[in-house]
Amino acid sequence: MNSEVHLTIDGQAVTVPAGTTILDAAAKVGIKLPTLCHHQGLDPFTSCFLCVVEVEKRPNPVPSCGTQVMEGMVVQTGTPRIRDTRKMCLELLMSDHCGDCVAPCVTTCPAGCNIQAFMGALAEERDADAIRIIKEALPIPGALGRVCPRPCEAKCRRVRVEEPLAVAWSHRFAADTDAGKNSAVYCPPAGKDTGKRVAVVGAGPAGMSAAYFLRQMGYGVTVFEAQEEPGGMLRWGIPAYRLPREELSRELQGIAGMGVEMRYGKALGRDFNLADLRREGFSAIFVAVGAPVSSALGIEGEKLPGVWGGVEFLGRVAHGEKIDMGRKVVVIGGGNTAIDGVRTARRLGASEVTLLYRRTRAEMPALAIEVQEAEKEGTRFQFLAAPLAVVKKGSGLAVKCQQMQLGEPGPDGRRRPMPVEGQVFEVEADTVIAAIGQRIEGGMLKQQGIELDKRGGALSVNPQTMQTCQPDVFAGGDAVAREEQKIAVWAVGSGHLAAIGIDQFLRGQAVVGRPSQFRMTMGRSPEEVTPDRFAGIDKVARTTMPELEPEDRVTHFREVEQGLTPDKVRVEARRCLACGCSAARDCVVRDYGVEYGVDPKRFTGAVRDYAVDTSHPDVILEPGKCINCGICVRLGRIKDRSGVFGFVHRGFQTRVKPYFEMPLKEEDRKLALECAEACPTGAIVKRSDLGKHVCFARTGAADAKTMGH
Repeated sequence: MNSEVHLTIDGQAVTVPAGTTILDAAAKVGIKLPTLCHHQGLDPFTSCFLCVVEVEKRPNPVPSCGTQVMEGMVVQTGTPRIRDTRKMCLELLMSDHCGDCVAPCVTTCPAGCNIQAFMGALAEERDADAIRIIKEALPIPGALGRVCPRPCEAKCRRVRVEEPLAVAWSHRFAADTDAGKNSAVYCPPAGKDTGKRVAVVGAGPAGMSAAYFLRQMGYGVTVFEAQEEPGGMLRWGIPAYRLPREELSRELQGIAGMGVEMRYGKALGRDFNLADLRREGFSAIFVAVGAPVSSALGIEGEKLPGVWGGVEFLGRVAHGEKIDMGRKVVVIGGGNTAIDGVRTARRLGASEVTLLYRRTRAEMPALAIEVQEAEKEGTRFQFLAAPLAVVKKGSGLAVKCQQMQLGEPGPDGRRRPMPVEGQVFEVEADTVIAAIGQRIEGGMLKQQGIELDKRGGALSVNPQTMQTCQPDVFAGGDAVAREEQKIAVWAVGSGHLAAIGIDQFLRGQAVVGRPSQFRMTMGRSPEEVTPDRFAGIDKVARTTMPELEPEDRVTHFREVEQGLTPDKVRVEARRCLACGCSAARDCVVRDYGVEYGVDPKRFTGAVRDYAVDTSHPDVILEPGKCINCGICVRLGRIKDRSGVFGFVHRGFQTRVKPYFEMPLKEEDRKLALECAEACPTGAIVKRSDLGKHVCFARTGAADAKTMGH
């Protein structure tokens, strides 16, 4: 009997010993077939059906892991039919998957900060690790920890228990602790010099973020800034009582210390243009000039003396100008700039400060906590008031307002304000501040040959790469942002995206931005996840931020929020549910999801319950992520060893649980670790892979007893 078999796989001639499977024969010629249930040394199980191939003269696809080669066999591994079959099998597996590949806080963060990881480090008092993890995504965590509107917290799974984690306050603690321990803040080292230079126009959060990441990639970076100091709107648009200047400067100086050349007093369109930068030898340009001009009210009297734009007003205060606002100040708007306006006016001596907003408090885009702080400091809110005109009245001014009411929701989901016929009133003021938005210097930017978007309110860029119509020019920050994106953390994220795009451009690669990632989720919003999935979690109140008393703080610009103590941070960090999968970075299921364009919602129906068992000293079990591949069960059946895991129930109710639901014997702990090492989905993970801190307080008694030790 011939001991060798000759066959063809994808047109390649292959010779292998008789008894070889198609899977192993394909591997011999470098063809790696997808599989989730195959494990070296175990008999074929053919449960996942991903390794299917087409064999000539056979009507249906066959599993390559369980099909032996035959003489003259002709195999095709990647036909459209096979790819469709694999996609369907993956979608079936994922339809019963309960878990988050990446924690929703991380996917929501515009800068992609690994919140779960740095919270784990803080919980374990590994503060140096925490700041390192944070600075993989956030170059200025101390500043952002003070001013970020925290979109991540709105998606925190913890809200299904009580309150979200205090994410921003926690990374502020990490940054402040780092600054307190070192004469210079931590920044990663610059990369090996590439010999190429990049010009960054604007030293705001987007520009300095781009410089930070480009230096790590080895590029020479020169930042051109119109003002005399870096920071952009963080320095000139956010009052010192929220973001002390010395804290901001310390972080920005750290970035400059990475070898970034800073040129101040240099404005695009006034002192240089893009062609000048190219002539100077810059291979790429990042434009981050912000939106530095206040939007106009479009009403009569807005140019009267005593009427200021919100951006200009805050900028003059930040520059240290002496401003006499009078006793009565009216601020028009509902965003964070408007709130900064009323709180700053109080600190400048105004005794009657009124905020006019055309909708109700519920629709205000400003951060709720900032609105509350303004209220504590004596701001009067007048809602459903739309300004019609600013008029002179005696020695001062008055804002004529139309009384409004809320009508039907508009395209943005918010109810539209509608006028109440015949109801017009006036609000007297010595100073009026219009804080209804900001705009770019569109004319100047068009002169540079950069296209604007259809509305003309922002530069037009590819949102995945931040590349403009000019291949060597990228842009980010407020200059490209939609209204809801005009926050510092989004600007930081855009700078990072631009750095990735610039690196690809300068390497001569396709400029595509970050690689695609497949993500399973239990729900994109907290409301999509039922509270009973977290029924086993003990309620722990969210920490509170120590702050100055209102009657004290309105007399100066010292920082209001005093920062969390170490004890508070540790307790807060241990509230983290560690939602993201510990195996996500090396998960082949995610890789297959991208490769085959999987839709995890294609098949609907019952989904496994969410549970985490932490009772074993070496491994953690998340049965919601199990795909019944059987690897852990089969490992326990070889070499005459007793089993660790076994199948229970039948059909769609089949589950893998500890063998006979008995406590694990001490001598089987090594086998449990082998099972965790072999698990393809993160349903069984080693505690050591998570670090010492495991914050799975959600385990219920019924789950915990199944893995006794």
